[in-house]
Formats: sequence, C-alpha cells, structure tokens
Amino acid sequence: MLPMSQGGSRPSIQDDAPSNAPSTRFFEDVEPEKRSTADPWLSAEQQHIWRAWLRGSARITGYLSKDLRRHDLELCEYEILVTLSEAPGYAVRMSMLATEVHQSRSRLTHAIERLESRGLVVREPDVRDRRGVVARLNSEGMDLLRQAAPDYVRALRRIFVDPVDPEDFAALGRAMKAVLSVSD
Repeated sequence: MLPMSQGGSRPSIQDDAPSNAPSTRFFEDVEPEKRSTADPWLSAEQQHIWRAWLRGSARITGYLSKDLRRHDLELCEYEILVTLSEAPGYAVRMSMLATEVHQSRSRLTHAIERLESRGLVVREPDVRDRRGVVARLNSEGMDLLRQAAPDYVRALRRIFVDPVDPEDFAALGRAMKAVLSVSD
C-alpha cells in the first residue's frame, strides 16, 4: 500500500519519491459516471481486483508449471503440444502456432527447438506454401501428452476450477471473452 498523500486521504505515486522528482496526480476514487479514458486511475476496488488477478494468475501459472515439471515440460511447451494435438494432421504453421499459443515467433521457435531436440515434434516445409514451416506433433509427443494431460487437468481443477464458484467461473469466462475482443 502506498503512503497517504500530503493533500488528502488518497495515496500518491510520488510520496516516496525524492523531493526533486516530478510531481504526479494523486490516485482518486472517481465516481463511475465521471470516469473517462482521460482519467487513467483505477478505483480502489478496481485496483484490488486487478492486483488479485495478477497474484492469482501468477499462482496458477506457478502451480501448473511445477506440476508439469514431473513430465519434463514447461507450461508453454504443454500448450504447444495440446494445440498441435487438436490440429488437423497434428500440424500447424509456425506463424499461426505463435498466435494460437500467444508467444512471440522467437520464443515459439526456441520452444519448438527444445521439443524437437527431445523427439516430440518435427518441423517441416508447409506443403501448401514451401516458404512456410509447420510444426508437427509426432507419436512420441502424443504419448507424452497423453501421460501429462490427466495430471495437468487434475492440477488445473485443484488450483482454479474447483475452488471458484460456478457462477464466478462463468463470469470469468465472459470477462476473458471481453478482454480477448479488444483489438491490439
């Protein structure tokens, strides 16, 4: 929690800043009807929810990552294997795969290289466009995925699905759909 500002009951971003630091506005709990995109500050409730989401997301990611290490997989690698397993012919063009698993092309390339070196996927030219490359899940990758998936789902249920009230879970789904609809 930030210290209280000198001018009132709202904490200031700069209260701990050196005296020569530029001044900034104070956080304000602005009435919803008075909020606009010109006023970037979050209400106290919005800030609380946002920070809870950040902490919760980090906890879920950490929990799932720890669980997947038993299968010698990182969370991003598991998502790649799942995405490939759901694709026709178990193959996806690398550029599309990067979008599907929400990774930069560079990060995806490194992850695919790791999976390929372990004999779980192969890269090959795209038969429809020889300039492109597809990643294909092979039988070893599918076998590992079949071993890891039940543990992953149990872990996901334990840390996220089961503790959340079904109505809240549905609301979260609607919220994430709204987030995903925002253009870049």
